[in-house]
Amino acid sequence: MPDSPVSGAGIASEHAAPADLAVLGLPENLMTAPEAADRMWGMAEEISDASVPERWSASTEHPDMWMDPGDDPRFANPETDGERANLLDYLRGYRLTMEMKCAGLDADQLACRSVPPSTMSLLGLVRHMADVERRWFRQVMAGADAPPLYWSDDVPDADWNGAAADPEVVERAWRDWRDEVAFADAWLAGAEDLSMLGTTQDGNSVALREVLVHMIEEYARHCGHADLLRERIDGRVGQ
Repeated sequence: MPDSPVSGAGIASEHAAPADLAVLGLPENLMTAPEAADRMWGMAEEISDASVPERWSASTEHPDMWMDPGDDPRFANPETDGERANLLDYLRGYRLTMEMKCAGLDADQLACRSVPPSTMSLLGLVRHMADVERRWFRQVMAGADAPPLYWSDDVPDADWNGAAADPEVVERAWRDWRDEVAFADAWLAGAEDLSMLGTTQDGNSVALREVLVHMIEEYARHCGHADLLRERIDGRVGQ
């Protein structure tokens, strides 16, 4: 991988960036202010201790892959044709990715907030996506009166903060997520028109096409988080 533009004589050394930005009339921010940079580097050093696992991959062919392509269930589908088929296949693939990133871990590992100071954990991610699936397919598109599973005005970020290292919490999270995915898939099977509209909580209309694109974006973003969370837990790498 090419050297980062902030390596070498960048943030960590002479703090040249803030002065250069001032000449350009650009504001300083967390990444350019010298004091903030010092704190960031200090934090990175604090969490880089002997407990950091060695990186490894289950692939015998490509060290940057999760497993060998022939064994990867995300590649099991034949070539898709058409907008609907492509959207659904991308959604299927990202759902599988989230499951695979959690595979083989116990409750303590799944609940581990492995990239401090973030409150994210893989278990929190499963709980979060159960509510995301529920909101967009059950509430918005199907119009069901279905309260959130975890979100609460009284307990902010309950999906993340309630992700305790308890086998029963883990079991419920997976059950909730799979129930919502099953509902979404069943509903989608009867929804032939990508232009059909759902209604959001604020009364606006949204097309199924847009919901599917948003769900793909939501999973893709959080699967990137899952890459880092999993690698910090046991060192396993792979897309």
